Amino acid sequence: MTERPLSARLAVSAAVLLFGAAVSGCSSVGGMFGSSSSSTSGSSDLLPAATGAQASATPAAPAEFDCPSVEIRSGASTLTINAAGKPTEGGALDLRYQGSIVRTARECQLVAGNVNLRVGIEGRIVLGPAGGPGNIEVPIRLAVVEEGANPKTIATKLYRTAVAIPPDQSNSNFYYVAEDLAFPMPRGGDIDKYVIYLGFDPQAEPARPQRRPARRAR
Repeated sequence: MTERPLSARLAVSAAVLLFGAAVSGCSSVGGMFGSSSSSTSGSSDLLPAATGAQASATPAAPAEFDCPSVEIRSGASTLTINAAGKPTEGGALDLRYQGSIVRTARECQLVAGNVNLRVGIEGRIVLGPAGGPGNIEVPIRLAVVEEGANPKTIATKLYRTAVAIPPDQSNSNFYYVAEDLAFPMPRGGDIDKYVIYLGFDPQAEPARPQRRPARRAR
């Protein structure tokens, strides 16, 4: 068997190394941000490509980590909206709308020691006996909690989205991407105890229009 010249052997070795690097890049945890400092899980179609500041953010240093799992908060999996003036636990005939969460997906990106979080949500609003077509406001709260003997809320934020019920339809699905929620990466990267809790929050204070400052008399 004739031995290949040294230059040929070096060329083959280089090709093997390049192929291995390409395969390694394809299998890295990149998520929507295309970097090993990102972590994505769930239904990817619920998380479109990031825009604005998140799209232009550059990770400080690559580091693989698992994005905390998403769990539906106990007692907050269903949104019940009854007729005006009726208690939320009223009769079935007083029900206007009922909401539920169908699917979720989450994505984390580590930037300068902070974990930037995006959560994609698919929900459904069903028309009740007292309801009708129109727009309704759906309040959704996210909370990052460190579980343990004494659970600790790390970050929380309320989001609102409008859902339209078209005429002649008894239900409507909605899609929402919750953004702008960030929290510091714990020391040592011990993020395994963190959980992202998701749920409806109908008791949240409704958004109020900001008052315009009074004009000074000239």
